[in-house]
Amino acid sequence: MLALLKKEIHSYFTTPIGYAFIAIYLAVNGVLFTVFTLKSGYSTPETYFTWSVLALILLVPILTMKSFSEERKMKTDQLLLTAPISLGAVVGAKLLGAYVVYVITVLASTLNCIALGIYGKINLGVLFGSYLSLLLIGLACIAIGVFVSALTENQLVAAVFTMGLLLIIIYISLFNSQIENDFLRSVLSWISLLDRYALFTYGMFDLSALIYYISIAGVFYFLTIRVFEKRRWE
Repeated sequence: MLALLKKEIHSYFTTPIGYAFIAIYLAVNGVLFTVFTLKSGYSTPETYFTWSVLALILLVPILTMKSFSEERKMKTDQLLLTAPISLGAVVGAKLLGAYVVYVITVLASTLNCIALGIYGKINLGVLFGSYLSLLLIGLACIAIGVFVSALTENQLVAAVFTMGLLLIIIYISLFNSQIENDFLRSVLSWISLLDRYALFTYGMFDLSALIYYISIAGVFYFLTIRVFEKRRWE
């Protein structure tokens, strides 16, 4: 699996996709940071991080759209299906490869915090919690994107459907105000990735949220494996 992971990470930097993701993410992140911290006059970054989560809906599909769609289009997915390695390792390498690029990019964006330190007092608990939440939500979103990529050979279709699915899963709880049924409201809140994000932005560690995000990633990791198991026996 390690060889596959190295190959996957390398593939992001032998094509424009990796560089495009990093450049666009840092550019968008810089604009959000400037608008919601520097220009607003606030040294607290909660709003900035909330908008960063929204940006994931648009940016994660750039990173994941090629994961399996490109393999299917080039017919190289047949080699993966017949390779002497488990499908779990193949899918894991794809998921972790995209996630490594994402983590590197998020860590690069922490340079924004230098300005916070210059112009105001930094709450390290809030800052650490907010970045941790970005990494956790990013893991879940990437797992979803890899799953969608496994369903089609068209990268554009994979990107659009990933955006739509992330939009629903992240913001589904916003419909709660229109629903009278308490049970249904609680279900929508449970599904939403955003509802568990809030505590981290206050510098509080939420174990249940940690388990939830990892579980979401695990579910879509499993579903992606099932997609290829089905294709293997067709």
